[in-house]
Amino acid sequence: MAADLFQSPDYFNVDDLLTDEHKLVRDTTRAFVKKEVSPIIEDFAQRAEFPKQLIKGLGEIGAFGPFVPQEYGGSGLDYISYGLMMQELERGDSGIRSTASVQGSLVMFPIFTFGSEAQKKKYLPKLASGEWMGCFGLTEPDHGSNPNGMITNFKDKGDHVILNGAKMWISNAPFADIAVVWAKNEQGEVHGLIVERGMKGFTTPETHNKWSLRASATGELVFDNVKVPKENILPGVKGLKGPLNCLNSARFGIAWGVVGAAMDCYDSALRYSKQRIQFGKPIAAFQLTQKKLAEMITEITKAQLLCWRLGVLRNEHRATPQQISMAKRNNVNMAIQIAREARQIHGAMGITGEYPIMRHSMNLESVITYEGTHDIHLLITGYDVTGISAFE
Repeated sequence: MAADLFQSPDYFNVDDLLTDEHKLVRDTTRAFVKKEVSPIIEDFAQRAEFPKQLIKGLGEIGAFGPFVPQEYGGSGLDYISYGLMMQELERGDSGIRSTASVQGSLVMFPIFTFGSEAQKKKYLPKLASGEWMGCFGLTEPDHGSNPNGMITNFKDKGDHVILNGAKMWISNAPFADIAVVWAKNEQGEVHGLIVERGMKGFTTPETHNKWSLRASATGELVFDNVKVPKENILPGVKGLKGPLNCLNSARFGIAWGVVGAAMDCYDSALRYSKQRIQFGKPIAAFQLTQKKLAEMITEITKAQLLCWRLGVLRNEHRATPQQISMAKRNNVNMAIQIAREARQIHGAMGITGEYPIMRHSMNLESVITYEGTHDIHLLITGYDVTGISAFE
């Protein structure tokens, strides 16, 4: 395994906008990635296996729900710190960032935001440390972009409910200890339920044969007359605003995370272009190569500034779902284009595991779809600027 020589680009001195705490959080996460993720990730991706040994370390650096207050096991950090952590983790691999994103934004966030005090005390500390891992059940086999069409449901049986249905494309599902599941009651209202592994009728079959996110564990959630205690229902929300609030938190993390993947591709392409000799000189000396590199660093810089401003707005509780949606769509598209151009600069070597390019490129094909597809986010922006819905 080649040494991790990554050097983070900062063309517009964005570091000047960060606090010392922000930089410490980022640098700690970067050191973790260089030491623990980079040496093993290509092998695990090739074997389509999630490196479970990283969970403990992710908990130790505070990557699980860093914005959750310390009294519940979190670090009480701001959203820029959270974004920077996701950036560094995705620089290592989108699958590793996905694991942390799901745990923090899709499991811990709803429990902290919508859960009872008893639920917070029971689940959050163990999730923050990584002792327990969680997953988030919203997407169904026939309902992705239209979550309101979900058919997963539960019926009231006195002191408990009976849950039936299925969810798919669920990160962390195969090994998760708990699942935050969104389902409809008999009145058609959406509620969140905490389903624990071991509940009779609850299974999590793994999804195989993926070409993308190969170092991430993906599966289904199947509920066959699962008996769930009523105290496991999140009391603080009903309706789709519950899961959509969670997705806003996750999309925020993605907007930052993919900048890390783009940075890694750019850094590798820049270094390779200076070393690769053709026609008697480095390919970095050719105009077309410089065009690619100049456009890469320009787009990365724009994305960095977009993330920083979005982080400021979220810290001030002023970031709108539509702003988060725009950042997610723009930055993922930016990253996937940079991955493709970086592959061109690497030539044939770009398809090998000796360089991270093809792995990032394949991963980003999933990221551009999950947490709201590229086109759906475009329509969210369109709706916001015109006031006219194109969804129906």
